[in-house]
Amino acid sequence: MSGTYNAGGEGPPIETKSQLIGHIAAGEKPEGQWRIGTEHEKFGFALKDHAPLPYESDGPSVRKLLEGLTRFGWEAVEENGKPVALKRDGGSITLEPGGQFELSGAPVETLHETCREVNGHLREVREVADEVGAGFLGLGFSPKWSLEETPMMPKDRYNIMKAYMPKVGTLGHQMMFRSCTVQTNLDFSSEADMVKKMRVSLALQPIATALFANSPFGDGKPNGFLSYRAHVWTDTDNNRTGMLPFAFEEGFGYEQYVDWALDAPMYFVKRNSVYEDASGLSFRDFLKGELPILPGELPVLSDWEDHLSTLFPEVRLKTFLEQRGADGGPWNRLCALPAFWVGLLYDQSALNAAWDLVKDWTAEERDAMRLGAAKTALKTPFRNTNLQDIAQQALAISRAGLKARQRLNAHGENEALFLDDLDEIAKTGISPAERLLERYHGAWGESVEPIFDEAAY
Repeated sequence: MSGTYNAGGEGPPIETKSQLIGHIAAGEKPEGQWRIGTEHEKFGFALKDHAPLPYESDGPSVRKLLEGLTRFGWEAVEENGKPVALKRDGGSITLEPGGQFELSGAPVETLHETCREVNGHLREVREVADEVGAGFLGLGFSPKWSLEETPMMPKDRYNIMKAYMPKVGTLGHQMMFRSCTVQTNLDFSSEADMVKKMRVSLALQPIATALFANSPFGDGKPNGFLSYRAHVWTDTDNNRTGMLPFAFEEGFGYEQYVDWALDAPMYFVKRNSVYEDASGLSFRDFLKGELPILPGELPVLSDWEDHLSTLFPEVRLKTFLEQRGADGGPWNRLCALPAFWVGLLYDQSALNAAWDLVKDWTAEERDAMRLGAAKTALKTPFRNTNLQDIAQQALAISRAGLKARQRLNAHGENEALFLDDLDEIAKTGISPAERLLERYHGAWGESVEPIFDEAAY
């Protein structure tokens, strides 16, 4: 059985900005209903020659993987008659432009459940991948394939994005086709709670980038960065990315984020299952019935949801908050990222302590940390110290927050155990990318080929 995407344009029209604000505000949940969502992307490759996976081929392919995974109860979602996603029990598997597989996990109550979900997913993927001769790689950036060698997936929205990206930045195609991330989606109870979590998350996003830095290669050699994925975002499209300095201004709330979103150029509008090119157009005009490609027509809620999903700040607000600053990596760090953020944001004492840590940082300092983390990770200077010291302080706060939550597994262990690997990285000050570079210049003989074994799931 196959599902299809929403055809677009369905539902009552949106006529006022207050409706857009109300949609985000409707995400408020009491603490007892807060959940954890984890998303991660990974690169598929052919075991035989380490080539990227095409959508369709006689050999290993993305389509064969999607179809093979349906044996585990996943329902295929089709576009133009081709499976491009899978859905099951509140979770989904989707395709990024270059064939990266993304698991968007179902909302769960504890990090123990998150880790079980990730482990179960990787077992399923590994079973099907072994059968078709494919593997999956946990890195933040494609280590070997050029843009020209990277296939494009058959999703119409990506055609629009691909054509628009060169108009607004130099690295948008690198982001689309060659990067992988892991991110966490978390809830808020009120506008004030959202604001505090947004500010803490934005300020500490460079710390996550530094701890998870795992993309030092491109085109078969070192690229000069420890998180090239993070660097790519600095020149993708500055109208829809970045550290949102206005979030730290007095009076920030839902309306100010909506105003920013309204001013970010659109990508597309979906009508009758067709993606209409709206790149560079204004949602404000759409709200007035003045969108040139749909004259006289007003948006519906799915149009607003689509638009929010095409904004890419370091922390994104929908009906929940998405922390987006980390490189993809091995399975244990897929559990560590949500642990880091849950510990900081889901315990009030920890959230207060985290805010005390970051509240006097300036916009210029936050931007410098973001740029520095991509280049030098935990060795990035900050005031009279560096990001290693800040990371250790943030991890201590997070660990205290997780212990306070008292969510125990069957062995009586609390969720703080998922921070152990990050504590080791922060203690040494050596990022995962630097470990990879050590092996590249040593045991690997300046070849990236061994990474397809050592960084494979």
